[in-house]
Formats: sequence, C-alpha cells, structure tokens
Amino acid sequence: MASLELKNVVKRYKSQTVLDNLSLTVADGETLVLFGPSGVIDPDEGKILIGGEVMTDVDAEFRGVGMAFQNFALFPHMSAFDNIATPLEARHSSQGTIKAGVESVAKLLKIDHVLSHKPRALSNGQKQRTALARALVGSPPILLLDDPLRNVDAKLRFEMRLELPRLLHDRGATVVYVTQDYKEAMALGNRIAVMSQGVIRQLGTPEQIYREPANVEIARLFGDPTINLLDVKPARDAKGIYVGLSNVQVHLAGAYEAAVGRDCVIGLRPEALSFVGEATPGAVPVTVEAETPLNEKIVTLVRTVRGREILVSRPAGTPGQTEGKAHIAVDSKSALLFDHASGERIGANRVVNLRSGEAA
Repeated sequence: MASLELKNVVKRYKSQTVLDNLSLTVADGETLVLFGPSGVIDPDEGKILIGGEVMTDVDAEFRGVGMAFQNFALFPHMSAFDNIATPLEARHSSQGTIKAGVESVAKLLKIDHVLSHKPRALSNGQKQRTALARALVGSPPILLLDDPLRNVDAKLRFEMRLELPRLLHDRGATVVYVTQDYKEAMALGNRIAVMSQGVIRQLGTPEQIYREPANVEIARLFGDPTINLLDVKPARDAKGIYVGLSNVQVHLAGAYEAAVGRDCVIGLRPEALSFVGEATPGAVPVTVEAETPLNEKIVTLVRTVRGREILVSRPAGTPGQTEGKAHIAVDSKSALLFDHASGERIGANRVVNLRSGEAA
C-alpha cells in the first residue's frame, strides 16, 4: 500500500484557476471520495507524492496507479479479457499469471462469462466492470476512479454502491473516487472532500459532512429530500436561544449566543421534523399541501403560517397527517444555523485548509 499526498497543487486554464493551492493527504488503504467536478490533469504548480516520493514528472507506467473513467475507455478491437490484461501485459507478466489474474478479478466482478466478447457486445454495466477490472487486475497501490458509475443504469449503480466498498477494502489499495452523486459519496468514502470553485470546502467523514455541513451549499448538496432552509433572526428568552416558526418559539440546542439578533438561515433536515399533536410543547402549526410516497419513506409538503414551504420525511408505514391543518415538532439537536450573508455554518469547526430571524 501507499499514501497519496497533494501539496499546494494549482491548475489554471488561461485566466481561470480550477485548482487553487490544493493540499490533501489520503492515508494508506483509505477510500477518499472527492465530491465535485471530475477530470485528471497535470498540475501547473505543486507536488503529487505517492508513498512519499514525488510523482509529478514520473511517467504514468511507473507510478503504480490504476485508473477507471466514466467513459470506460476500452480498446474496441480487443476482447474484454485482453482489455483487462493490458496492465499485466505492460509488465511482461507470464501468460499463466495474466490468465489467472484476469479470471480472478473478472469472477469477482461477475463478468467472467463475457471475457471473450468485444466492447460492442457488452452492456454498459459489463463495460463498466471491465474497465474497473482493468484498474484492479495489477493490484496497484493507488486507485483513481473518475466517476466510473456515471454511465450505468440505476439498478447496477445501486448494486455497485453496495459491492464496491467491500471490493476496494479487500484489495487494500489507497483510493480516490470522484463523483457528483452524494449517495455514492456517502456509501463509498471513509472520508469525503467537498470541492467547489477550485478549493476543498470541507473534509470529513460521511456523517460529519451530512450532520455538520460547513456551509449552506454543502447542506443543500447532501440529502434527499433536500434540506429545508428558512430565514430567521435568533432571539433569547429565559429558556435560551430560539427562532420563530409559524409564530412559535423553537428553542435551539446549540451554543448560538453570537447569533442573537443576526440575520441567519436555519437548516432543518426533513427527517428531523415529525407530525405531533397540537398539545405537544413547541408544536408548530402548518397546513399539509401534498404527500409523496418514495419507497422506504413518505415525504410531505407543508406550509407554515407565513407561507413558507417545508418538507417532512417519515418512514413508510408510519402514521402522519395527509391533509388539512397539522402540527410538526422540530428535533432541535439536528437543527443547523448558518450566517445569512456568508452561508457559513455558525459554530462549524474548519477541519481542512479552507481558503485562507424573522418568523418563517
């Protein structure tokens, strides 16, 4: 195994900077998901190290890196077997080693029955697995997977989200996985690096990214249904700090003293809201507008007294209001508060080098 390290990497296209002084370390055997734009490029400035050795100017065949791309990049005139075998052929491995290696990884990815087929005879899912098998067959210490599930159908994408973590763990490689699909990022990464406008905005575990997003943008990106965002101005009473929702004082669990009197945005995950009886302390009056079953959950659109729309999510099969007047409760421990002007989460801890209410 080997670690991967980027030190002050910069990439520009004329006057546009797409990577801005990027520094990042991926530990031995870790799967880091890079959530953001895809692509593989040479840096204009900075260093890329594998196992502590600078690789910026090292030819690709000597870097010990396996790669798979979203467009598969298979040789059309070669069989699936021969496509997978190319890394081993480049090493001048024996025919026995090549055969054993290809058949082993093909069986693992359930494409051993199509090894004789050329790419035109393969489904998109089989092409994707062939490209992934080629990246894995040589057991490279570093794997770069550039949105490899982009072009496969929904069923296979779901299956691969379940299979890939085990597969990558068993191979013991250090993995950088690029995706713009938040579910994929949450399923595959030991950590997630969220990139925007050339810099990493937040780096953390999937749970940290979801429950403690660094800003409004990240809060919106992670979650389905999307997070509810409402303009508020926190105030204080004898019980603590609260915001107004439908003329009800909803007290917050966090340490938000500095937010009192400021224009803020409160973020409420749909699953942090629940239907309750009118007599429940802190119950917020709403009107149910619509209900949508989504397999394992039911999403209800409600409207506050002042006309703000809010999404409420509950597990399928559980009771909830389906029409008319209703009341919801807010899990205050799950509420997030953001500065209205900057979008930054109030109380957020910066864990990487980031570039250095009114009633609803």
